[in-house]
Amino acid sequence: MSAPIPSPPAVPFLGHINTIDKDLPIRSLDLLARQYGEIYQLNVLGQKKIFANSYALQNELSDEKRFLKKVSGGLNEVRNAAGDGLFTARVPEEKNWYIAHHLLMPCFSASSVYGMTNDMMDIISQLVLKWERFGPKAVIDPSIDFTRLTLDAISLCAMSYRYGTSPRSAVEAMALIEDLHPFAVAMVDFLIESGKRADRPNIVRSMMTSTNAKYEEDQRILAQLVNEILDDHRANPPEKPDILSTMINGRDKETGLGLSDENIKHNLLTFLIAGHETTSGMLTFTTYYLLKNPEAMRKLREEIDTKIGDRPATVHDVNKLPYLLAVMRESMRLGPTAPARSVAPLEDTVIGGKYLVEKGTSIIINTYNAHRDPKVWGEDAEVFRPERMLDGKFEALPPNAWQPFGYGMRGCIGRPFAWQEAQLALITVLQRFDLVMHDPTYELQLKQTLTIKPHNFYIHALPRKTKPRLFAGFSTSASLHRELSNTQDPPSAVVTSETAKLQPMYVLYGSNTGNSESFAQRIASDAPVHGFRASMGTLDSAFSHLPQDGPLIIVTASYEGEPADNAAHFVEWLTNLQGDHALAAVKFAVFGCGNRDWQKTYQRIPRLIDNTLAQRGATRLTDRGESDAGGADFFEAFDAWEKTLWEKLSKAYSTTESADAGGLSVKMVSSSMSRAEALRQKDAALGTVIDNRVLTSPNAPTKRHIEFALPEGMTYRAGDYLAILPLNPERTVRRALARFGLSAEQEIELSSGGPTSLPVNKPVHIFAIFSGYVELSQPATMREIDILLKAKNSEASAEGLSELARDYKEKVFERRLSVLDILEEYPDIDLPLSTFLQMLPSMRIRQYSISSSPLWNPQHVTLTISVIDAPAISGRTEPFLGVASTYLAALRPGNKVQLSVRASNAAFHPPNDLTVPLVMFCAGSGLAPMRGFLQERAMQKQAGREVAKSLLFFGCRSPKEDYLYGDAELREWSEMGVVDVRPAFSRSSDDSEGCRYVQDRVRHDKPDVVRAFLMGGKFYVCGASKIASGVKQVLVEFFKETRNLDDEGALATFEKVMNGRYATDIFE
Repeated sequence: MSAPIPSPPAVPFLGHINTIDKDLPIRSLDLLARQYGEIYQLNVLGQKKIFANSYALQNELSDEKRFLKKVSGGLNEVRNAAGDGLFTARVPEEKNWYIAHHLLMPCFSASSVYGMTNDMMDIISQLVLKWERFGPKAVIDPSIDFTRLTLDAISLCAMSYRYGTSPRSAVEAMALIEDLHPFAVAMVDFLIESGKRADRPNIVRSMMTSTNAKYEEDQRILAQLVNEILDDHRANPPEKPDILSTMINGRDKETGLGLSDENIKHNLLTFLIAGHETTSGMLTFTTYYLLKNPEAMRKLREEIDTKIGDRPATVHDVNKLPYLLAVMRESMRLGPTAPARSVAPLEDTVIGGKYLVEKGTSIIINTYNAHRDPKVWGEDAEVFRPERMLDGKFEALPPNAWQPFGYGMRGCIGRPFAWQEAQLALITVLQRFDLVMHDPTYELQLKQTLTIKPHNFYIHALPRKTKPRLFAGFSTSASLHRELSNTQDPPSAVVTSETAKLQPMYVLYGSNTGNSESFAQRIASDAPVHGFRASMGTLDSAFSHLPQDGPLIIVTASYEGEPADNAAHFVEWLTNLQGDHALAAVKFAVFGCGNRDWQKTYQRIPRLIDNTLAQRGATRLTDRGESDAGGADFFEAFDAWEKTLWEKLSKAYSTTESADAGGLSVKMVSSSMSRAEALRQKDAALGTVIDNRVLTSPNAPTKRHIEFALPEGMTYRAGDYLAILPLNPERTVRRALARFGLSAEQEIELSSGGPTSLPVNKPVHIFAIFSGYVELSQPATMREIDILLKAKNSEASAEGLSELARDYKEKVFERRLSVLDILEEYPDIDLPLSTFLQMLPSMRIRQYSISSSPLWNPQHVTLTISVIDAPAISGRTEPFLGVASTYLAALRPGNKVQLSVRASNAAFHPPNDLTVPLVMFCAGSGLAPMRGFLQERAMQKQAGREVAKSLLFFGCRSPKEDYLYGDAELREWSEMGVVDVRPAFSRSSDDSEGCRYVQDRVRHDKPDVVRAFLMGGKFYVCGASKIASGVKQVLVEFFKETRNLDDEGALATFEKVMNGRYATDIFE
């Protein structure tokens, strides 16, 4: 007996038409596959469509004795222009397909494509020339440039036609940087509209007159170029016959028939579309995955450098590059540019062993998801790992597991052409350039026509073996301020005739959260005072070409033992650099930020960089410094190290200090009579508040649930972070205004002789600067107290400041006394506004764990946050307000917020295998990611999938005060059998089996925890370090008791057997 195919809830008459994202259908199909599993069914305008998402079904549906390609949906609409071309022909009905297939298959044989090598290299050299002319600061959209490349290549190689999309001069290059050939623009618009038309009722389509007119105009542009190419070819036949020559003159050996002019045009257009659109996508995906995986990039470059060197690549070279082949195969696995194909059964049949499908029914093979099937590719199927394609592993894959080019007789005829072109292009680009991301935090976004490509993905191309070039790229904190359309960084420093004479210095940072960047900014800003002219950039901006004409100062952090996003390529390059004297001309100093909660990996990256630079011959200017973000002396450790740094640099470079050099200056600007504010444009980081509500009773510390609509194109996974760029509380801003006697409407103009994160050289409201550019509430450092002591002040104030300095930890750090607090306590301190602004650190982003799943709503995310509004330990009568939580708490539906999704640690996501139970430990707002995990499992359970029951250990005060979601989702999911909740109520332990804290409840429920472990469960901890250490201690005890081990043996066993099964997300 057959089983019903699962299907989402439908809307009467419309069916599931609103279930699919019109702009990015693959995103909706992917989420439905994750929810419903290997198969589901949709009803689109009365047409039944079945979606097959697993390897097993992809393999079964590749049997051409049972199934044939079906031209339907958007592909059927493409027939409006491409007719019975190879890609869109209906087979077996349309006989021209057989003639074209027989004629053109030999044209794409290995030997034929080999003969096109010189033309391919001609076009590739034009791309390289363009990137070299534009220089390392140019912001490149590789999708656009690879589209130009591949369109030129297919035109020249297949049709002997040039139409100038590759620049022959710098002037041409400038003109073409933003503009594609009209054909390419019309083609993209035509493909997008074809996809949308397929899902519109005929009556709706007929009323869209302007859209229809544009669609017809696009077809006219496409036909115009095809006619031009064909006419030119006939009027000026090439000396060497090409593919178009075969279409014009060839005759099918079986039938003796040739191709009609109409069919030639259809196939010309097919080659122009398919021959460049998919290859440009392949190149862009591969560039993205290499830049996100520095180790793979390093291995590939090493292979190219070793086996080819600097000479131009040939076809004979590509067979000697197994890692390049593996990289491309893995890239095409994760980013198949043609993400789905449609087939139909020739007769009524059963698929998957239980699903009855009627003859002719559309079955869409979702290659995008089949390529991620953990049964074939493992639990790390989402991870880019070229090694899975090496050493015979690719050849050992089960049949039909890898299908980025389709399958069988309707598979991509131009695969050898595309493959060779992409190989030669990648080799040449990596020989000539170091590629870096424009935004190191970028996570893959997709754009879809009939194919998919990375969207909003930008890079810099730095010519290899050049002088040092630094550019800041997107900083982790400033990136949310900036629009991608602004390709020029705003000026942060003015190089005057005086600063130009100063000793060059290079300050590099690796930072995700902004601490290291803030310290680097401090050094760069202080540099002119000490006789240096600083350039500031990310570590990745300087990999492979370290500066030698000045000191190199590095401030960087470790994130669970891994480098920051904007330092990964630098670390990969440095650790693989060979030669004891490779960096003999470099002089450096390193300061590391870290957190001792990650004891095993504390300072790993700063230590690695410091040691490796010295081992490769670089000269250490001063000992490596370090600070613990969780300790009391985080800022003081940096202050002390920076003081020593300047002393050492002064001696090493014979510089002198100048109190006035390079400082920040402030000029008051008369206020305009108008108070109109400039409207903030929507950009890629602008989200909208949908809901903001309190979850707790009035007696408990406030927890809030906030829902945001994400900007277009932004995606997330359960377990990811939402990074928020907050504003200081208005109360704090007005305190600062009052202290300096300023009106909120006062405009100022800042200028600076060194790098600064403040807006310079333009009028800005001081209220805006205090609100959004600086941290006003951060505890003052010893360095800042020393600055205040040097300012003009009374004897009583000087004594008070000296007392703060003598007992800094107790009277400043532990009370969280800010510079503003001190200035208010000692009002006679005469501190210039410029000095105050220069003392303050830049506003940092705050990361919050997302508490929702995209299966619930792919366009929305929720946060579950604690609001900090507590008695001020500084001694002020007003309560202390947390910067970000106060900002978030005040948001109202409709408010716009600058935000960005940040990927969490790869281990902190629910496993693909739904039979693996989750064991989760958290307290308070640490519930956030666990709620996202459970919501995802609940959606999958509702879709009819078998889901293992999970265990949730959750700590809070009491059932009535702060049992977050206890009477809502947690109860609902418990009743569904998704989760078994084990609360620990610290103020109502009688309601939680006598257990007050999470670790107590874990110990009490040991048999259930052990049972989940034996079932292969995966463990997650989210919360403060006390919770993490307490839970770990109890779990180690379990190993000690059950295996009769001593303390050391139990800990070692825990770390061994829990490797890959125990993920933590610790915050304070």
